[in-house]
Amino acid sequence: MSFKEVISNSVTYMTAPDIQTTHAFTTRHGGVSNGIYSTLNLAQKAGDEIENVKENYALICRAMGLETSAIVCSNQVHGNHIRVVTKEDTGKLFKPNPHEADGLITNSTGVALMVFTADCVPILLHDPINKVIGAVHAGWRGTASNIAGEAIGKMETLFKCRRENIRAAIGPCISKCCYETDSDVANALPETSVRYGDKFMVDLKEANRQQLLKAGVEHIEVSEECTSCNSEKYWSHRKTNGKRGTQASIIVID
Repeated sequence: MSFKEVISNSVTYMTAPDIQTTHAFTTRHGGVSNGIYSTLNLAQKAGDEIENVKENYALICRAMGLETSAIVCSNQVHGNHIRVVTKEDTGKLFKPNPHEADGLITNSTGVALMVFTADCVPILLHDPINKVIGAVHAGWRGTASNIAGEAIGKMETLFKCRRENIRAAIGPCISKCCYETDSDVANALPETSVRYGDKFMVDLKEANRQQLLKAGVEHIEVSEECTSCNSEKYWSHRKTNGKRGTQASIIVID
């Protein structure tokens, strides 16, 4: 089944049919920011007016039926560290964040996990049996170090999830049609790289899908949308040469 576009209170976001709990892959549409951040920018430190960013958070949370105080995120560093989140981590969205992690997991209700992307791969995870969720930011470095597999392993070890029960959704990100790289990325991800002259085209979606399969996940949905091709709908770092806002992927246990 294809990802579904939802418009709620003017905010547009995407959902994956197989993720059976409240979640969203946000788009650029439905916020109050202006200029290069127009309109639903969720980056706190990209140069946008902070009051606009706060209102954007309020808008997406209202559209999803959440409180902004429920959101938990981390400083993303393009690694593969998975952080376990509890209710004690909530209520700190606009405060300095001391935690560095590119993946978040929890079994706590009332906790909304959030990761940020603007071409990198967002992955949402849900075990509907044990009621465990995860949110992963997979850049090429994180993908090369198997961050998706790390998240699945921790869900199993810490929360007794059975891998075959976990649902995974790989959200909108840059696709192989637009992800041209040098040899460093291709050498790190050789199985999903194709050479064209001195450059390579790399398929990050497929790399993460393969890692999820190897980790034992049987239910995987992959968005067909490319953030670079669809830069009017999604933030794309490459398309804008870094002059842009950020979208988010959000998941919470119902």
